[in-house]
Amino acid sequence: MINSAMHFLFRQRMRRIQRAAAQPHVTQQRLAMQYIRQNQHTEWGKLHDFAHIRDYKTFAKNIPVQDYESLKPLILRMMHGEKDVLWSGGVRWFAKSAGTSNDKSKFIPVSNHNLKICHLRGSWDTGALIYHNKPSARVFDGKMLVMGGSLQTFEPHPGTRFGDVSAIILANMPPVGNYIYAPSLDLALTPNTEEKLERMARALVKEDMRLIAGVPTWTVLLLRRVLEITGKDHILDVWPRLEAYIHGGVSFAPYREQFRRFMPKDDFLFWEIYNASEGFFAAQNEAGADDMLLLLENGVFFEFLPEEEWHKEVRRAIPLAEVEVGKHYAPVVTTNAGLWRYVPGDTVLFTSVAPYKIKVSGRTNQFINAFGEEVMVANTDKALAETCRMFDALVNDYTVAPIYFDRQGNKGGHEWLVEFEKEPADVEAFNHWLDANLQRINSDYEAKRYNGLAMERLSLRMAPRGAFREWLKAKGKYGGQSKVPRLANHRNYIDEIMQMTGQPPA
Repeated sequence: MINSAMHFLFRQRMRRIQRAAAQPHVTQQRLAMQYIRQNQHTEWGKLHDFAHIRDYKTFAKNIPVQDYESLKPLILRMMHGEKDVLWSGGVRWFAKSAGTSNDKSKFIPVSNHNLKICHLRGSWDTGALIYHNKPSARVFDGKMLVMGGSLQTFEPHPGTRFGDVSAIILANMPPVGNYIYAPSLDLALTPNTEEKLERMARALVKEDMRLIAGVPTWTVLLLRRVLEITGKDHILDVWPRLEAYIHGGVSFAPYREQFRRFMPKDDFLFWEIYNASEGFFAAQNEAGADDMLLLLENGVFFEFLPEEEWHKEVRRAIPLAEVEVGKHYAPVVTTNAGLWRYVPGDTVLFTSVAPYKIKVSGRTNQFINAFGEEVMVANTDKALAETCRMFDALVNDYTVAPIYFDRQGNKGGHEWLVEFEKEPADVEAFNHWLDANLQRINSDYEAKRYNGLAMERLSLRMAPRGAFREWLKAKGKYGGQSKVPRLANHRNYIDEIMQMTGQPPA
């Protein structure tokens, strides 16, 4: 009965998604002006003269592009219970951002409006898109799992709570969630990640699971443990009616082969979403696609920073109407929680402008350009995934850093530290083809590698099993939405991990 009702509701929702995609600029302009009107009386609204903003040009002129440091003092006051600071009224929930493994955490406001109109609506939109592509879906006839983090109380103001955005969503599920979610919420929000994974695995083997959602890194650990407990060969032996896996947070490319082995079924749905701490931005809209539809009426007004603006002191964003297919941009978002022209730090590549569709290509602070090679995360993810397919290898995690020129005249290059689930039989050949594939994918890297004139062939090192998890633990970033930085233009991350595992530095 619930599944039939969801079919009806999803059809209604699908019409709204299609209408917004067909009228993108009207939809977005209406959203921005609505937020300006609603927040004229706030401290931020008075500071930036919201009362006289009537169009996008004035909006962009009055409000500079923001980063976390510029908003941090105001967000902290909101966490202490102050109202009408960045957003009308008070905000109780704050998403603790773990997009990188830096020591400092970011706390992103999640207002009730943002929770309902952005994060929860995005979740329902994903369901609508899945059912639109697979009308025979029966996800709501069984149970579903969202791999979440945990929540904490903010001690200076107990009315404020913070944690992973996934945990905030779970804590605010609508009543229907009590019927379809497994395991219990108490267990799902357990703070100890290792204890949670073990208890969840044992509880879930008894359920009729239909859908799983979560960051691939942590979902892999859960699924492996389920197979160990049950002694089954693959996950569909445990949950034969499992229909879909929703993933996001990191690129799925390095993990795709592992998940195909977990779920060896031709019509199994792997569905990508872009749900950041700041908002639910996009979702895959076609089965088998490798890009996502930008969600334009879900509480977020979008602008974009061209690549040449990323690292300027004063940055000029462009509106959605000016983006071009095939170019990399950093999203700039204005949300219904008080983030005004804020840069989350991700980078995206537009694949279409009618409708607007994107791929997440990396982070503005995760790239390597030590020798002019301009390598981004999307390049290394793709090269590694293709090389793993060639050698029937499986990867758990990886990170890459530059090897700089030395005084002896040795050329620079890249060092890859890779933790394999299944190692290649011939590591030297794997190293050769990983470098060759990266050259084919990135022409700047190929130019610098030509005849070894500027860069040596990349150097592959294998990390022991569990090395990246131990490093995340040491950084206080284990579990939930925590992710290993894929690329860095420095050697801090890779040297720390190698030091922990007893490997000599490059």
